[in-house]
Amino acid sequence: MRELARTGGDSWQIAADWSFCLTADFTVDLSAAEAMDFAAQMLSHLRISPGVRFSAAVTTGRNNPLTLNAEPVGDGFAFFVRLTPNGDDTVCHLQMEIDPIARSELREAFNALHAALVV
Repeated sequence: MRELARTGGDSWQIAADWSFCLTADFTVDLSAAEAMDFAAQMLSHLRISPGVRFSAAVTTGRNNPLTLNAEPVGDGFAFFVRLTPNGDDTVCHLQMEIDPIARSELREAFNALHAALVV
């Protein structure tokens, strides 16, 4: 995932790319409460000692929850995301891997997202 931007109300634009070869831009309906809860989950996990893998759900309770699976790599995490636009569909899905990101950079980004949503 390269960028997550709020486009108004409960609508968000996600931009993602894979090795700069494949780019996908799509709109997601995500309430401010869901986004704030996700940011809080991520910050909570990032406070745990390094080397601990975790998952954080962006859209809990939905038919097709978007969940990030974090794998420790050095002083950061690589992420694996699987999107299933048709619920629990095992045929139609998009799976993404996100290169390792330093814990300090992740904390900074999710603190900024959480602070922006509190206002």
